Amino acid sequence: MATFTFASDKEFDVAGFGTNAVDFLIEVPSYPQFNSKVELSKYTQLAGGEIASTMVGLQRLGLSTTYAGRFGSDPAADIGIRSLIDEGVNTEFVERIAGASTQIAFIIVDEASGERTVIWKRDQKLAYTPGDAPLEAARRCRILHITPHDTAACIEMAQAAKEAGAYVSIDIDNIFDGIDALLPLVDIFVSSSDFPERLTGNSSLEASLAELSRTYGFKLTCATLGDSGSILLADGDFMRTPGFDVPGGCVDTTGAGDAFRAGLLYGILSGGSIEAAAVSANAVAALKCRKLGARTALPNVQEFTTLLKNAGRA
Repeated sequence: MATFTFASDKEFDVAGFGTNAVDFLIEVPSYPQFNSKVELSKYTQLAGGEIASTMVGLQRLGLSTTYAGRFGSDPAADIGIRSLIDEGVNTEFVERIAGASTQIAFIIVDEASGERTVIWKRDQKLAYTPGDAPLEAARRCRILHITPHDTAACIEMAQAAKEAGAYVSIDIDNIFDGIDALLPLVDIFVSSSDFPERLTGNSSLEASLAELSRTYGFKLTCATLGDSGSILLADGDFMRTPGFDVPGGCVDTTGAGDAFRAGLLYGILSGGSIEAAAVSANAVAALKCRKLGARTALPNVQEFTTLLKNAGRA
């Protein structure tokens, strides 16, 4: 299976470039039907966003991270930035944009299953151009982890990371303009199970992952499978890794994919096998689902190792 060799002179294990958000989480007894009314059970406001949450997950597991991203000038920005500082994530590449609104998401969580529906909005004032991409963050890490919302800026970041000897990891679930120019720079590709078909037109998940790997040269090609775990392709070999039962039952799947990526990158950076990294990814994702919100139940190392031992998968 694929192996990774990391530079020893980097300040950060992982630099994140991409989305942050403040989530408005609404719990309901069951998902509402169209044109109906339902009384909510609970409502809360918590920090989230794909890349920001993955950095928090890695930080809780003991790695060093920095987050490069933009917030607005509103009170939501105070919540988002403070959440990163409190977790120990480096914020020197964080910006506040005057007159902009911080990205928000309204998330409806079905209490019966823990499954969620996300309704989000990102202010265009938060977007990066290639000329203002924070390239220094990409040069000071072992892995650059990105979402491609600002694709042209991501290309600049990925090129800077590669030139500095770092690997590039992508969190991708939508097709963006310019994605064909970005993907050849990616080493670690992780998406939801439905996305490869949308990208390739091939209805077979394994065939579409294999096509993406051949076309773009990914070192690791992976799709998440919800509570069934994940499927991973490396060096031409597929590996399916089962998921874990959520301790105490699934409360909320919001951010489970972000947690999966935190566990995967943690496993890769820990120097173990790719198989062990896949197990780590599934474990961190399961533990995250214990509580409401994208970050609330992200585990520390002790919680993580306890789950592995209890499941006989240490």
